[in-house]
Amino acid sequence: MSPLLSVLRQPGQGRRALRLFCGTLLGAFGAVSAAVQFVGPAVPAAFADPGRWTLAAIGPCLAYAAIRARPRTHVRREFRYPGMTVVVEPGDLFDRPEHLAVGFSDTFSTDVWPHGPISPASVQGQLLARVYGGDAAKLSAAVTSALRGSRPAGSARRNRRRAGGTVRYPIGTVAVLDDGPRRVFAVAYSAVGGDGVARSSVEDLWLGLNRLWDAVDRRGHQDALAIPLLGAGLARLDYLEAQDILRLILLSFVVRSRERRVCRELRVLIRPEDLNRIDLPSIADFLQSLGAAADR
Repeated sequence: MSPLLSVLRQPGQGRRALRLFCGTLLGAFGAVSAAVQFVGPAVPAAFADPGRWTLAAIGPCLAYAAIRARPRTHVRREFRYPGMTVVVEPGDLFDRPEHLAVGFSDTFSTDVWPHGPISPASVQGQLLARVYGGDAAKLSAAVTSALRGSRPAGSARRNRRRAGGTVRYPIGTVAVLDDGPRRVFAVAYSAVGGDGVARSSVEDLWLGLNRLWDAVDRRGHQDALAIPLLGAGLARLDYLEAQDILRLILLSFVVRSRERRVCRELRVLIRPEDLNRIDLPSIADFLQSLGAAADR
């Protein structure tokens, strides 16, 4: 597939990429035409046929414009104050060596479908399968141990169709689980309703993120943290686009880091199938604006 076709076939970035492609092409072609017009009279022997030179420049200009407009799959922004790095890229959370952030409900349920409220395909379901070998009792014991000292907020009515925890904890509660050299920060950012379904809101997600940064600051030793798009899965934040959730995570992290550095690197991992839903050049601009404000 040609570079131009790869640009045009990106659903999430196509229009922006097309504008950048056209603008770059016109600019490059205009620069070549101007150079031929101005340099030609000075070197008439070399530019005896300026039209031929202009036509010859079309190919390189097309290639240059396609390279400039190629779809981005990676965004990286380094902040001077405080010294930290933010990376947004596609990837598998559980393949990473960094500390991990995983979203939970306020009951910290660990049972997966069909016997529990947790989807096997969710990040929490993957945590159970890939870190705890599918042993829900082992994960539940680790969560219970990590929650010692946290005051419950009440009790949840057990749903007949779905098992799950009956003790509620305040939104923003973080259970820190040990996984070898790294830690898993399990943050409650959704509440389980009477129907057994966990739902969140922008306010709950923002509070959960702030409490998450506090826990990472206390227990993360400034090491890097990898985080998924919390709320983009089954937390019923359907009225927010993945792009909006990503901006919310980045804004929360940078604002909190203005008070005190949370960690040396935040790596937001996007599922490859979700990448087309996110305009990465726009995210790069957003991080650039946050960086400009933070560095002032």
